[in-house]
Order: sequence, then C-alpha cells, then structure tokens
Amino acid sequence: MKNFIQPGHTVTIVAPATIASGAGLLIGSMFGIAAYDAAQTSEVELVLEGVFDLPAASGASTAITAGAKVYWDNTNKVATKTATSNTLIGVLLSDKPDEGTEARVRLNGSF
Repeated sequence: MKNFIQPGHTVTIVAPATIASGAGLLIGSMFGIAAYDAAQTSEVELVLEGVFDLPAASGASTAITAGAKVYWDNTNKVATKTATSNTLIGVLLSDKPDEGTEARVRLNGSF
C-alpha cells in the first residue's frame, strides 16, 4: 500500500507541557504513555497500546475489579473507575483495592 505510514502502536506528537517518561498524556481523546522525558513543544513518542502501571485514584470507594473499564482523570492525572467527565483508556488487569495507588491497565488504543 503506498498510503501506509506506520502500525500506529506509537505516534510522535508535540508535547503540550513538560512530561516525564512513563507519564500518562491525554490530547483530545487520544491517550498514551510518554516513551521518554520531553520538554513542552518538543516531540515525544506516545505509546498507545500495551499494559502499564498507572497512578490511580485512592481513598474510599476507589476499588476496581479486574476487567472493569478504566478512565483517565486528566485533572488529577490518575486512572479511575469514574466515567463522568473522564476519558476511557482501557481495562484493569488485576483488582485494585481501595488503598492501592497504582492500577495495571491494558490501554485500548482506540479513540
């Protein structure tokens, strides 16, 4: 195919802010993980598919069971089970208890 560009597992974007390697980044409805540190306005590879440990909402009523949909709270930069005002990013691979601070998420790679 002469119009094929790349598989799309990662994409190069311009960082809207300084971002650390491994941090979640939401641009519009595209969510991914920064492959390396990048300064604002510089290019960064954003990984759109795969399994990642992400910071998660903590406190009362934040438990999530394996297989549940996971959303990105872009204000607090955490994974959450709360759909309202958040963006679907994937599914949880293992239970996250209330006191947990990370969620193991398989990114859905779709927008």
